[in-house]
Amino acid sequence: MHIASIEYYLPEIIVDNAQLAQEFPEWAAEKIFDKIGIARRHVARKDETALDMAVKVSEVIFENYDKNKIDFILLCTQSPDYFLPTSACILQEKLGLPKNTGALDFNLGCSGFIYGLALAKGLITGNIANNVLLVTSETYSKHIHLKDKANRSIFGDGAAATIISRSERNGILEFELGTDGNGMNNLIVPNGGFRAKFNIDEKDIVDDNGNVRNNNCLWMNGPEIFDFTIENVPPLVTRVLEKNMLSIETIDYVILHQANKYMLDYLRKKMKIPPGKFYQNMEETGNTVSSTIPIALKDCIEKGTVKSGSKVLLAGFGVGYSWGAVVIEI
Repeated sequence: MHIASIEYYLPEIIVDNAQLAQEFPEWAAEKIFDKIGIARRHVARKDETALDMAVKVSEVIFENYDKNKIDFILLCTQSPDYFLPTSACILQEKLGLPKNTGALDFNLGCSGFIYGLALAKGLITGNIANNVLLVTSETYSKHIHLKDKANRSIFGDGAAATIISRSERNGILEFELGTDGNGMNNLIVPNGGFRAKFNIDEKDIVDDNGNVRNNNCLWMNGPEIFDFTIENVPPLVTRVLEKNMLSIETIDYVILHQANKYMLDYLRKKMKIPPGKFYQNMEETGNTVSSTIPIALKDCIEKGTVKSGSKVLLAGFGVGYSWGAVVIEI
């Protein structure tokens, strides 16, 4: 099996660093870029949802692929339109896919694309499907307090569609996955589910850096997330290389989840990955959560950075805690 096609969609609204600096005068545009490597991010309209973006990106991918070949939809999001029904089921109807198409939502963040590839591989290997549409679609902006300058600087909205197809090629190699639920409270939206429902009277909380949030909004403990990443990602990369009987020297390119520039710089140096083998470009998109890796992969293919036959190591990590890596062959 192999990845047959990738496309992505970014909302029309753009929030650049100059705009954020106007809202937060103490937060200079140059400082934002130097710290996190992001110049602008795309934000969904108030009436634009993850499902809307999933439809748009899927329509783009079907401009050059026969949608009637799809027999399973996997939709990864942490900002679904409804508790129920499943967004993937609605996506099947909106796209006009056959009714014998399987459809499944799964809730994961920055490791979501890797897990989606693993699920797709399982479906094809188990003779359940031949062509899987994997969609990652996220509107984290709707989780973030308008006065939370840190998270508004980091996260952008976006969606990606990837088609994984049965073939003679072995284009998706072995996976390494992991979980540590002990870190759940370090990246969380506390209210909104059934354990703690959305509270219209929730009081705002201001941290030492002037970021504002409340329990209806996304909370990220940046230092703890950084420590988790530095502790877990290098061993993750080592294990997936060993599982595939490869070394970093035999890998043509490495694409990690595009979290922020500082974190990626640190990881690259720690893992001794040559700069020429390492993708880093979130300048125009920000951190789009589960869509950062497919967006990066699409860009690398279009630019010729990776070509047919290239071995590419992909790794995602974040909320959950959850992490995963795989080696693919283009």
